[in-house]
Amino acid sequence: MWRWTKRAIIRLYYTVGRHLIEIDKGGRAAFAQQRRASPNKFVIGIDEVGRGSLAGPVVVAAVALPPGFKINDLCFGKKRCRLKDSKKLSKHQRLLWWQWLKNNPQARFSLARVYPPVIDQINIARAANLAATRACRKLAVVGKVLLDGNLKISNGLGVAYRTIIKGDEKYNVIKLASIVAKVHRDRLMMKNDRLYRGYGFACHKGYGTKQHIAAIEKQGLCPIHRRSFKLNLDPRAGLS
Repeated sequence: MWRWTKRAIIRLYYTVGRHLIEIDKGGRAAFAQQRRASPNKFVIGIDEVGRGSLAGPVVVAAVALPPGFKINDLCFGKKRCRLKDSKKLSKHQRLLWWQWLKNNPQARFSLARVYPPVIDQINIARAANLAATRACRKLAVVGKVLLDGNLKISNGLGVAYRTIIKGDEKYNVIKLASIVAKVHRDRLMMKNDRLYRGYGFACHKGYGTKQHIAAIEKQGLCPIHRRSFKLNLDPRAGLS
């Protein structure tokens, strides 16, 4: 059981969170230089995973494809796998598309994560936007940027973008971004499951299932839980 005092947790989270934000302020000049050195135009899709989770980071992926790039269904055995939003694919299907993307020389992708210390400090919406900005900066290519849902990119990057509601159902490049983010975050939560036993992170990936809530009430919060998220817990639960 994690017996941290409330004062110690707050001090650790806000110190680490402030440090991470300061680190992110640099690198804009390098990003601009990289974009100037990349004359090719791409279509860039950006999506996030983990916004509503009670634990672990929010993860954003950015995927870049050449304009007009055609994507055919994947085949495994006698079955065909059509590209869809990650939530509508099985774990095996997501891995198939993940491998396809990694092995495609015309595609590029990047990932960014923002952890609970920063999420608790600036709120989840700003944390997701921060991750989107980092992912776009790491990709360092020129093109039309499409973001899913309510994601936004910092004006400091000087990148024009378009936000599309349910973009992960309409654009293949956003569908791929959702898959990359989902596969990456699931693997992170599998590692966290081995670090913090008894919470079931391998099963629910940090989301607020009955199993997860019961584990929190029994064991209290662990270091990767988001302290700013309000939980409907048994008042007798020990959350030290």
